[in-house]
Amino acid sequence: MDRLQPPASTRVQDLAPHHDEMAGWRHHIHRHPELAFAEHKTSDLVADKLTQWGYEVTRGIGQTGLVAQLRVGQGNKRLGLRADMDALPMQEQTGLPYASIVPGCMHACGHDGHTTMLLGAARHLAATRRFSGTLNLIFQPAEERGFDSGAKAMMADGLFERFPCDMVFAMHNHPGAPQGNLLMRPGPFLAAGDRVFITITGMGGHAGRPHLAVDPLVAAAAIVMALQTVVSRNVDPGESAVVTVGRLRSGDALNVIPGEAEIGISVRSFSAAVRALLRERITTLVNATAEGYGTKAEIRYVEGYPVLENDAAAVALAGEVAVELVGADRADLEFPKMMGSEDFAYMLQFCPGALVRIGNGPSDGSRGLHNARYDFHDGNLTVGAAFWSRLAERFLV
Repeated sequence: MDRLQPPASTRVQDLAPHHDEMAGWRHHIHRHPELAFAEHKTSDLVADKLTQWGYEVTRGIGQTGLVAQLRVGQGNKRLGLRADMDALPMQEQTGLPYASIVPGCMHACGHDGHTTMLLGAARHLAATRRFSGTLNLIFQPAEERGFDSGAKAMMADGLFERFPCDMVFAMHNHPGAPQGNLLMRPGPFLAAGDRVFITITGMGGHAGRPHLAVDPLVAAAAIVMALQTVVSRNVDPGESAVVTVGRLRSGDALNVIPGEAEIGISVRSFSAAVRALLRERITTLVNATAEGYGTKAEIRYVEGYPVLENDAAAVALAGEVAVELVGADRADLEFPKMMGSEDFAYMLQFCPGALVRIGNGPSDGSRGLHNARYDFHDGNLTVGAAFWSRLAERFLV
């Protein structure tokens, strides 16, 4: 490994003296989580530190987002590194000493760690300045929103017109993979994610006189079961797609047939053709089933994040850096595609780049993403910061 790590390139051990301080930043952010487009205090903290380290900070991009720029030397290349800052509307159940003090809000996806890793790299790169070119650090709000998100808002505010990048990268933690392993793949990596909101309207009545009512709950139940065939009987088995009913709500009293029922669906796909097929089949099936039960369906189909596609050259570069930093046995450059979605996909539609995953350790005990007992692994703070630093040193020459 030593021959792959020349003294001029950052190593994980170079960040080790700063681990405890970085963990302190992360715990503070974790303790004070903020929801989408409300990351005011988090943005303040990030901006204050970056300004102290000599970055030119521009705020108010995508509402609460910011970009910190550092130019070193005469190099013409421009690199973007992105971290997300928002939390989720969930009640934390970790019992940690730095657990959220905000009711109904917690960092259950590790954005506190993502922000801290990039901050750690920012300080290190400002101190060492072992690169030549322009470094753009993008701190993004509202990744968890699902639609009209922070990346989209920053793009609408002219992110890459104002801060041009030749490549842009992001990192997300991955519970279930060994802590500190670096995972990536070229091409499609994360799925497009759409949401469907359905209201089934019938006619309420007495539970003992169902023949005088039109039961929307029965129609909704039939729709839920019918939706299970959308993928299995319409999508080519060689393609990947998911249709998950995550919400079914109707009624309050046992002796009342309700007047309405609500269904919420998450739809995931990896190609434009499959995405369009799913929309057509869901819409047709819902309307036909509702009509068959004498009810009426109102469908609101919301297109969410597009497919996240990693640029092959960006993955090749990130893969080289990963192997040098943590070793070939801890760098997976052909990690399987995943059905999760990420709004970093919007940035990759405009600028070539890649999303990298970093292993967060075991996810047993319900410690996966978006779980009330989840926590980011502090051991990744130095690994992630070192990866960003080494990537900048390699790209900006």
